[in-house]
Amino acid sequence: MLVKTFSSTVFGIDATTITIEVNLGIGIGFFLVGLPDSAVKESQQRIKAAFKNNNLAYPGKEITINMAPADIRKEGSYFDLPIAIGILAVNNLVQPDRLSNYILIGELSLDGNLNPLKGILPIALQAKKEGYKGVIVPVQNAQEAAVVSGIEIIGASTLMEVVQFLNGDLAIQPFSVNIEQEFERMVDEIEVDFRDVKGQLNIKRAFEIAAAGGHNVILIGPPGAGKSMLAKRLPTILPPMSLEEALETTKIHSVAGKIKNEKGLITQRPFRKPHHTISDVALVGGGGYPQPGEISLAHNGVLFLDELPEYKRTVLEVMRQPLEDRCVTISRAKFSVDYPAGFMLIAAMNPCPCGYYNHPEKECVCGPGIVQRYLNKISGPLLDRIDLHVEVTPVSFDELTQDEAAEGSREIRKRVEQTRKLQQSRFGVSSGVHCNAQMSQNDIKNYCKIDADSNEMLKNAMDRMGLSARAYDRILKVARTIADIENSEKIRPQDIAEAIQFRSLDKEGWAG
Repeated sequence: MLVKTFSSTVFGIDATTITIEVNLGIGIGFFLVGLPDSAVKESQQRIKAAFKNNNLAYPGKEITINMAPADIRKEGSYFDLPIAIGILAVNNLVQPDRLSNYILIGELSLDGNLNPLKGILPIALQAKKEGYKGVIVPVQNAQEAAVVSGIEIIGASTLMEVVQFLNGDLAIQPFSVNIEQEFERMVDEIEVDFRDVKGQLNIKRAFEIAAAGGHNVILIGPPGAGKSMLAKRLPTILPPMSLEEALETTKIHSVAGKIKNEKGLITQRPFRKPHHTISDVALVGGGGYPQPGEISLAHNGVLFLDELPEYKRTVLEVMRQPLEDRCVTISRAKFSVDYPAGFMLIAAMNPCPCGYYNHPEKECVCGPGIVQRYLNKISGPLLDRIDLHVEVTPVSFDELTQDEAAEGSREIRKRVEQTRKLQQSRFGVSSGVHCNAQMSQNDIKNYCKIDADSNEMLKNAMDRMGLSARAYDRILKVARTIADIENSEKIRPQDIAEAIQFRSLDKEGWAG
């Protein structure tokens, strides 16, 4: 007798449907084929124990299980439930007529309970795309899967609940989430606010420009000047995520197992802050069975690298390609995986090892050449890819103690949203360019035209500061954003001048 059940596996951030064929033959034995890994092979012991502890008969005959397509390697414990149901079906303990309607996902514990898994959202999306009636998942994953509308999400706690549901002996109410209502309710929440930041008006101006154009920023300043505090508040002035962005971000976090059970949909822009001891694989993604790294978890949000020179050189250099292409490709001998990596990079650093180089009050104690060697830990090509170099100065006592309320995140966000709308209408919905930082060379030629005065100013700056061609493009993009904030159709000389001022690390005299 042959029975088919259906399951799914995640590859990259997309799911592939797996057909599990269970055949009962003559003899004794258990054969599992179709490129299963060790975790899949170990399912036999979990299934036998779960059957015994739930008084379910295990067939005393030869069982052959094929997982098709057989050329895709099957990883993890996703397949415990569909294999168990298939074995019960060939043993006439489960009615097979409803099996073709559902994707089955679940890891079995020895007592028959279903344990939660990661990567459930892309599985539910693929099941809906392929026309399945529903997905049966562990009840802990039901909230996450219910983000997908138009398909039944059946959350079960035990193997026996699934058996009774498929036999029609138990009615399980499908999980449902009003995704648009949930999105509207949570998208505008703000945990921290720019209103808490005293002084630092020039830094707030730089962050508004960065948020309006999607530009990368590096903050250079002494300890305690507020670099980390400012960076944490940047996501609060970025435009709220669209529903499409929220689903895409949630898919990545689902694959990485970062979704909290009580929170099915990620509605706030991610803010990732990896420690400087992180490896290049953890930052970019990879491993024997590739998983998304921090740059992908920061997709549609902010990646904050504090104490930038303390990161290993190799870690920083692997970011160069994702910063340009907004995606990262993890290649192995037999396959490659693409992960989105469209993030804003915010980096922070001290100007020297002691932290007080160029400080207005405290004296730097670093010896000759020390500052230069410290700054040389960050390569020129990486700095070229950072649009805004911002000097953060210490906040004075008078600014700290003033009672006047500062401008809040919501007020700044309104201006940012207005500027982003202007850019979207300029580039068009289908262009794939959503903000000025993403402009191609052709876009720069079309939308960043400057007059003779601006051209002469930019030429003098390039000669004096030794800027690269990439830095030239970055200055034009930042100037375009500044003009957009002021609702100016043309880039003015003052826009170019302000953009040049945000190249602090390219100026002479910075490292002595």
